Amino acid sequence: MKEFQLIEQFFRDKGQQRRDVHLGIGDDCALVQPAEDKSIAISCDTLVENVHFLPTMPAHELGYKAVAVNLSDLAAMGADPAWMTLALTLPDVDNQWLQDFSEGLFEAAEYYSVSLIGGDTTRGPRCINVTIHGQVPTGKALTRGGAKIGDWIYVTGTLGDSALGLDLLLGKKEVDPQYKEFLINRHYHPTPRIIAGQALRTLASSAIDLSDGLNSDINHVLKASDVGAIIDVNELPLSKSLLESVGKKDAINYALTGGEDYELLFTVPESQRGALDTALIHAGVKFVKIGQICAGDKLRLVSDGQPYELDSKNFEHF
Repeated sequence: MKEFQLIEQFFRDKGQQRRDVHLGIGDDCALVQPAEDKSIAISCDTLVENVHFLPTMPAHELGYKAVAVNLSDLAAMGADPAWMTLALTLPDVDNQWLQDFSEGLFEAAEYYSVSLIGGDTTRGPRCINVTIHGQVPTGKALTRGGAKIGDWIYVTGTLGDSALGLDLLLGKKEVDPQYKEFLINRHYHPTPRIIAGQALRTLASSAIDLSDGLNSDINHVLKASDVGAIIDVNELPLSKSLLESVGKKDAINYALTGGEDYELLFTVPESQRGALDTALIHAGVKFVKIGQICAGDKLRLVSDGQPYELDSKNFEHF
């Protein structure tokens, strides 16, 4: 199968057809019409076989995740998803793999109202690159650089599940069968917190999505905001599946360093805490306060008022 046949069969005119796409797949460039008074938010993520995903990962799950991890970046900025491009590198043409991959990709894209508007295909080691574009009201985008001393630190969802799911796939851990499916699904199917991000536009002072582990990602916020933070590890949201599988100490370490949770970490001034409860109820996501921004430039982890020492390293892409 030739490149253009591949594009026609699996990707052209599939999924969401947005009215603001004036010209999509099939020309040298796509043409889109941004809404008035909106800034464009752009994010790009690359998934490389044997680095970001295992060769045994089902193609449908890979297609879904390739979109979802990019959407998580938009969520952290409070942006509305709109358009995406796909650069797909494959060692060979496998029709069934492509069918499953494209179905997973468009499942995520349609759910979040994203149109595929272009991209590229080529031969080589399997690699998926998605660039996603969103829109956010001008001046309302969330960034990493707005945290202030006294702000409270929150996270959505639960942390550490995806990392344990990966360890199950790698054969590094064994868990009770009743928890296995949930944990692996958390690795394969992250939930981009788009609605929560939109709700936080006027409430949060800073935000970031948790892709490399909380311990690593919060330091990006601290550096950008020129502040420090105290986090109580006993307040970290841990699922029953994680706790029952590895115990509290290891569960905390998974939550702090595991990576690929794709939840939101955000900071909120004291004056907005009441409004936060109302806003995120409508977003349909659980959230919990885990600490507070303080003076300095360091992250301090505490447990029962005492310093907490990590036993493992942060998640690394290389």
